[in-house]
Amino acid sequence: MATSTVLELLWGTDRRPTRGPKPTLSRAAIIAEAIALADTEGLAALSMQRLADRLGYTKMSLYRHLPGKAELTALMVEAALEKQPALDTSGPEPWRTGLRSWALLTFQCYQRHPWVMELLVGARPTGPNELGWTEAALAALADIPLTGPERLDTLVVLNGHVRSLAQQVVGPGTTEKDFTGAMAAALELAGDRFPHLIAAVSESTGEPEADARQRDAALGFGIERILDGVAALLNGREAPANSAPPPP
Repeated sequence: MATSTVLELLWGTDRRPTRGPKPTLSRAAIIAEAIALADTEGLAALSMQRLADRLGYTKMSLYRHLPGKAELTALMVEAALEKQPALDTSGPEPWRTGLRSWALLTFQCYQRHPWVMELLVGARPTGPNELGWTEAALAALADIPLTGPERLDTLVVLNGHVRSLAQQVVGPGTTEKDFTGAMAAALELAGDRFPHLIAAVSESTGEPEADARQRDAALGFGIERILDGVAALLNGREAPANSAPPPP
């Protein structure tokens, strides 16, 4: 029998035999165990042999369900992304609340499964769940005057910010405060060599709660500035049509 391709596996169009006894090991169980391993120990710890040992089967048993590790990791990404997200598009600017919702959900996914960021690179086969995330964000932008390429570029810029911050604070429960706290510990040994950096890290509003919010605000701050840029672009395009005619 011909080996299923990655695309066939992702889209569920691969042909598998239906006769005979039901196997005790399933593809879904293999993928779930692989995700659990990658979540706890990272992608570098994942191998077909390690996975087989955890499942209590031989490595050859895994190959009856999956051609190899490349197909396994593609299916892991698809499973980690789950289904197309339901975005919050309430408020006077549905495109803005929708993109904000998309960015926050993307960040949460990266925190749950940091290894996903390692696999979402380069030209590669994509499945319906992954494309569903892009579809959801583009749907939020459907009613504003951006071209198709501009909408896609907006998602690239927004995801770039989310991904960059997620890579700095990798791991569930890790916050920007933890990151800056580690920097502050290093700066204690630096004396007065970096005065501007020390001032930025140590600046206080005098209110502990406000300081805590500010030190965990990089994600939201960046999202809002990107959305401000899109809003400015839209306002610039709408201004000529809505402006009053020049005086005679």
